Amino acid sequence: MFDFLEGYDLLGAFWTTVQLTLLSAVGSLIWGTLLAAMRVGPVPLMRGFATAYVNIVRNIPLTVIILFSSLGLYSTLNITMGSEVVKTSNFRLAVLGLMLYTAAFVCEALRSGINTVPVGQAEAARALGLNFTQVLGLVVLPQAFRAAVGPLTNVLIALTKNTTVAAAIGVAEAAYLMKEMVENEAQLVLISAIIAVGFCCLTLPTGLFLGWVAKKVAVKR
Repeated sequence: MFDFLEGYDLLGAFWTTVQLTLLSAVGSLIWGTLLAAMRVGPVPLMRGFATAYVNIVRNIPLTVIILFSSLGLYSTLNITMGSEVVKTSNFRLAVLGLMLYTAAFVCEALRSGINTVPVGQAEAARALGLNFTQVLGLVVLPQAFRAAVGPLTNVLIALTKNTTVAAAIGVAEAAYLMKEMVENEAQLVLISAIIAVGFCCLTLPTGLFLGWVAKKVAVKR
């Protein structure tokens, strides 16, 4: 029944999906945190930049961003992300595109967590002589991250599914393999079911585990 899977690196394709997810998640968490800090910061220019970035990027289709990463950065500007090999470069450019896109959603998830922190705590920290960076890093963000575990989990699950867009620029992840298998095999329903189960195996445990973490670390008000 599954003989047609011979010759296809299914596990390798899903490993590429996992790598795309993890690398993009780390990058988007860092960039999204910086954007959230700018959005609540005291500098108008930085607030304006972060607000514009989030509103613009969230309203651009991810496919457009991924294609721009490949066609715009690689093909037009010859930016290869440290490698002349097209396959490797496209993988890194896909990570860049996913990171830039997902960071906008990470920013909003963190901003919602920041809004749960009582204003009085920040005011008390400033009264003790802490500057904005210290207040944000020592008082606000630790609580904001705990409150935002749930929303960030949803962002991570969405990111895992969004990695399929990387197939548009030739990254050999699960959706790319599915396209190749469908073109070569007459098993559309079975192939689709296998890929769907694979993604469920990635997202369901992640959601259940991080949902448990969210309950454990939730700030009691």
